[in-house]
Amino acid sequence: MHLARYLTLITVSFVFLLSILLIDLFHTGWWLLILSGALTAVGIADLVQTKRSILRNYPIIAHFRFIFEAIRPEIRQYFLEEDSAANPFSRNQRSIVYQRAKQDLDKRPFGTQLDLYQAGYEWINHSIAPSKVGSYDFRITIGADRLQPYSASVFNISAMSFGALSANAIRALNQGAQKGGFMHDTGEGSISRYHRPADNNDPGGDLVWEIGSGYFGCRNEHGSFSEERFVASATLPQVKMIELKLSQGAKPGHGGLLPGAKVTIEIAEARGVPAGTDCVSPASHSAFSTPTEMLYFIDKLRNLSGGKPTGFKFAVGHPWEFFGIVKAMLATGITPDFIVVDGGEGGTGAAPIEFTDHVGVPLQEALLLVHNTLVGTNLRDKIKIGASGKIITAFDIARTLALGADWCNSARGFMFALGCIQSQSCHTDRCPTGVATQDPLRQRALFVPDKAERVMHFHQNTLKALAELIAATGLNHPSELRPYHLVRRVSSDQVKLVSALLPYLNPGDLLDESRLSERPEVFATYWPLAQAESFHPIK
Repeated sequence: MHLARYLTLITVSFVFLLSILLIDLFHTGWWLLILSGALTAVGIADLVQTKRSILRNYPIIAHFRFIFEAIRPEIRQYFLEEDSAANPFSRNQRSIVYQRAKQDLDKRPFGTQLDLYQAGYEWINHSIAPSKVGSYDFRITIGADRLQPYSASVFNISAMSFGALSANAIRALNQGAQKGGFMHDTGEGSISRYHRPADNNDPGGDLVWEIGSGYFGCRNEHGSFSEERFVASATLPQVKMIELKLSQGAKPGHGGLLPGAKVTIEIAEARGVPAGTDCVSPASHSAFSTPTEMLYFIDKLRNLSGGKPTGFKFAVGHPWEFFGIVKAMLATGITPDFIVVDGGEGGTGAAPIEFTDHVGVPLQEALLLVHNTLVGTNLRDKIKIGASGKIITAFDIARTLALGADWCNSARGFMFALGCIQSQSCHTDRCPTGVATQDPLRQRALFVPDKAERVMHFHQNTLKALAELIAATGLNHPSELRPYHLVRRVSSDQVKLVSALLPYLNPGDLLDESRLSERPEVFATYWPLAQAESFHPIK
């Protein structure tokens, strides 16, 4: 039985000796000699190596284990995956993006593939008197009382940096945003030459400049915030809004490091760091250390930009920290123009598995917390809310807006529009479609003019589907959606309106602290602990 483990090596060794005999006697069998000799050498190398015990016990044959492990994702995706298994995105979700981006038929025959009686299934109630929605170009105004308010689409490109995405991917996204009239978030990697149009007379696609803890594009030599460099980019006509990044859903509280070997001249130019040296994104900001200081910093950015809408993006963590920010708003009178809520289901090019799977509040609960807190403090009408986290279809948008958001962002949805096939190789620099790589040969495969059209069409056709959905509900604009338009199955024989399942505050509910005990537990417990002068709770 022990020899059975070495049967493959014994066999190829025997064939090797036999091929020598064949050549000696019949002057034939050179190919057999080369093949069996190579396999014998591999088997002997397996026996003497010390790194992999399975190869020592099963020389030659154990290599198939590593081969199958390497191609397992492809086998699963193309042969074994169910159409509705969303890990992280289902075949159905990817297909709807591909179809809408390519202007292919996006209809499905023969009925739904979903189990309508499974707990968690959701739908939107329709009207017997549908409305007539004239335009699908749904927009909202952000920073209405600022010097430079912005009219934003309700569906936009979420934050993805140059460096995480290729130059051609950034070009295609921005050109698609320009063609479709929606905004493109730069990600914390700042504004690169590929976000900017090649022709100075071309305005380019609208940008939301995201500023993270590394202050890329607006930093001094030692990494602190530079007003001069900020003003130089923030006042560009192409930049429509300023977004301060506190954290992201895929790895909140983690920070990041781009190794020096990956910091090319182009990346260094965009970020304002030396080429070839490690590029660090600290886990926290150096420009402020308290909620009050953060709001003064946001106000400073808004003034330096010339009055452009300015806000922040974050993934919800400790509730008292966000409550502290809101208490600082009440104390100072300073409010951001918008808040982008990034759900824990958000994606990234690379993150520790513990952070991806177990850190960060999911979008539904995070959005609910932010919306309710602003309503309960009478601030909701002053602040717009954006939301991101696995948003792909028109129903995803409608559901998110009904829960409390004003607009939605999507990152991986627009990556699919560029041609991403979910190979999940973003962190290897070997993206097969040229989307998430800095390899010049790989990204050359991404033809910018074609992909820009696909980005535009995905946005356009998704909003057309949203318009049909809104019309079916009897409404005229997505902003009219409310939680009571959504229904969720809670068991095989019971359904409830989402408005009855999830807690919603009334205006001013948090301002009367004597009645906090009547509020949902998260507010009753953590609101009294929050303070405007510290992110830490009151002890």
